[in-house]
Amino acid sequence: MEPTAEPSTVAPAGRGARPAIACRGITKRFPGVVANDGVDFEAVEGEVHALLGENGAGKSTLSNIFTGLYRADEGELEVFGQPAEFDSPRDGIDAGIGMVHQHFRLVEPFTVAENVMLGDTSDLGRSFRLHPRAIEQRVSELGSRYGMAVDPRARIWQLSVGEQQRVEILKALYREARILILDEPTAVLTPQEAEGLFETMRAMADDGRTVIFISHKLHEVMAVSDRVTVLRDGRAVATVPTDGSTAQSLASLMVGRELHTFDRQEEKKEIGDVLFQVDGLTAAGDRGSDAVTDASFAIRSGEILGVAGVAGNGQRELAEAVTGLRPVKAGTIRVEDVPLGTGDPRAAIKAGVAHVPEDRLHTGVAPSLSIASNVVLKSYRSRENAAGPFLRFGKIRDWAIDLIRLYDVKAPGPAAPARQLSGGNLQKVVLAREFESRPRVLVIAAPTRGLDVGAIETVHAYLREAAARGVAILLISEDLDELMTLSDRIVVIYEGRLVGEVDAASAQVGEIGLLMAGGRAA
Repeated sequence: MEPTAEPSTVAPAGRGARPAIACRGITKRFPGVVANDGVDFEAVEGEVHALLGENGAGKSTLSNIFTGLYRADEGELEVFGQPAEFDSPRDGIDAGIGMVHQHFRLVEPFTVAENVMLGDTSDLGRSFRLHPRAIEQRVSELGSRYGMAVDPRARIWQLSVGEQQRVEILKALYREARILILDEPTAVLTPQEAEGLFETMRAMADDGRTVIFISHKLHEVMAVSDRVTVLRDGRAVATVPTDGSTAQSLASLMVGRELHTFDRQEEKKEIGDVLFQVDGLTAAGDRGSDAVTDASFAIRSGEILGVAGVAGNGQRELAEAVTGLRPVKAGTIRVEDVPLGTGDPRAAIKAGVAHVPEDRLHTGVAPSLSIASNVVLKSYRSRENAAGPFLRFGKIRDWAIDLIRLYDVKAPGPAAPARQLSGGNLQKVVLAREFESRPRVLVIAAPTRGLDVGAIETVHAYLREAAARGVAILLISEDLDELMTLSDRIVVIYEGRLVGEVDAASAQVGEIGLLMAGGRAA
């Protein structure tokens, strides 16, 4: 086992480096939960500082205190050596702090450019209505510069989750934040684009800016950060230099125990007959043009078929089309050779097709409903949960309690609204509902986006167990490491078309990345 740092171990910053943001004894309480418990943290000018921790460890709460979304109950905050007390996010922005949140802060009916300039009190921002093209051009320039191109005139509701995350990054870059907090910024990038983002982060640090990098991808943390602070159960247990640390030692610090690695498991699998087949599928996107064109694939019982691609290339539309959420213009979908009516999610559910969408907060759950209500969204008509027109609330509550325990959901109880859960616990609620429906086919998109290594280990185990039970799994992810770890085969989607297929066991990252960028494999 790799040696781990002792609690409260703090690695010194570079000699002469001035603290950009520092806190001492930060404590934040919510009903029944101490999210931050006496946290000490410091990030200096000119460094990339990684922030690691399991879901519920307090990373998001601490970041929200830094940006003015929350106020600490106890403790002190300093920005560039001066005491700071933020009453609102406006104060954080004025202090030069920008953050890309895990759950986006975007106005869906507005365009990309309108979202980017919201809150901009400069002359350019105030003149947007008179000179909209100036900001649109600025957004286009930023997108091109950082490899995150997005149409500045597109409306947010028309964009995929990945494209929306790009808009959030562009918002922070547009404001030229001196302290930039990035929460899972590489989830929508190809390996080549991620390398480009790392170069940008390093360039920002070289210019004296401070980058706080929240990521569950330990190899990325190792590649780009200078120091790492690990939070566990609301406390900062260690700050260590990246140089001299290992991914295994950091993972062990995060969870407080030795963690199994996520290497590909080559155990012998029993693959059955074709269970899920799609032929010639074409589906329109939200703007009316084809988002998926002539897609064909087959998945056997017990097999995991991975779909790789940069966000916005038709992944969301593909998942919605095969699960009945989106009408199909052409093509057929079959479950065990039985045609599945398109555009009918209830028919898909009845046929045994489960769906874990990429946007777990807005599509995967009803945020304002309780956990108990969310876990029975697909089964409230069943005899177990209803007696005629009346719901059996006692049984529904007991079922929710069982699932909370079985899937280790950290929540106050089954009556808690889903919107109060962290990203990882929200994903566990969705997975619990879908897995416990005993599906024959599972369509799952971005299953571990924003999750920490402990939660990822759990989700991966769920998927392997489902495959072992004979479930046919369509795994859509922008995380190539995940796809290569779990999949039997990988297909690549580019501009709505499936452009290549590789065997996951022998595939190379560069080969898949080239296909994701529209090139051809050698």
